[in-house]
Amino acid sequence: MRTSTLLQLAALAGLSSAQTYTLYDDYPTGMDFFSKFSFFTDSDPTNGYVDYVDENTASDAGLIYASGNATYVGVDSSHVASGSGRQSVRLTSTASYTHGLFVLDLAHMPGSVCGSWPAFWTVGSDWPNNGEIDIIEGVNKQSANAMTLHTSEGCTINDSGFSGTLSTSNCWTEAPGQSNNAGCGIDATSSATYGDGFNSAGGGIYAMEWTSDYIQVFEFTHDSAPADLTAGTPDPSTWGEPAAYFAGDCDIDSHFTSNQIVFDITFCGDWAGNVWSSGTCSSLASTCNDYVQNNPSAFSETYWLINSLKVYSS
Repeated sequence: MRTSTLLQLAALAGLSSAQTYTLYDDYPTGMDFFSKFSFFTDSDPTNGYVDYVDENTASDAGLIYASGNATYVGVDSSHVASGSGRQSVRLTSTASYTHGLFVLDLAHMPGSVCGSWPAFWTVGSDWPNNGEIDIIEGVNKQSANAMTLHTSEGCTINDSGFSGTLSTSNCWTEAPGQSNNAGCGIDATSSATYGDGFNSAGGGIYAMEWTSDYIQVFEFTHDSAPADLTAGTPDPSTWGEPAAYFAGDCDIDSHFTSNQIVFDITFCGDWAGNVWSSGTCSSLASTCNDYVQNNPSAFSETYWLINSLKVYSS
């Protein structure tokens, strides 16, 4: 059973300008990074064509390792897949959090590859009642990041206050008039925020701020990152317009609590697989599973290279 610590922070009295953040969790780099995570090895809840392996198997297969001062987390790109699917890794933090500023510095993220579905997110154990915050997510040849909240009934967001494009406004996983489990989504507008475009830009930094009043996501290339952020004294109130800003008719504290951090790379399944026939990927194989199974070398760029992960409290 995973051990869990809960970060309970004081509720906001005002806007983000009132926040002073101090470092709460600084995740170690290299192989020590994995000491603060558990390896999920059950069947994929999103019905992906994937075999999530344990730490020893992942290490022996070269799916996880230290790369200089960074941490590599990837998938099998050498063998034709069998059984439940292509070998991959899904990590869940042993710590859980309520509120905070979550800062992920990446040298590389999984590329824009047909069949792939990578994500960096937070989620509560009682889903969707404890909420889910998708900070980085996309499928197949997607060129810009998708940021999404998933909640129980009674949470909708406004259509302004962010640079991205609103795709859906009702965060409830069963909202009428939206696809099942669509949640409330905002899509980034820059190709430097996801996949191949992100990697071509030299990686970057994602920051998610979660307060009682709002949840917002910022995306920076390394060259454009604010000085206070890189110096370890982050002040989101000075960063300008976020890529995504989730606020509106939604009591954040009643919909989001005790979330754990998750990194994963799955394949096909409920999203990448379901849209396979409607995009250019369908020219590669009749089904998503067929392509992922038989083309291991296509996934040589399907990996996270993590420079740092830090959680700040106020």
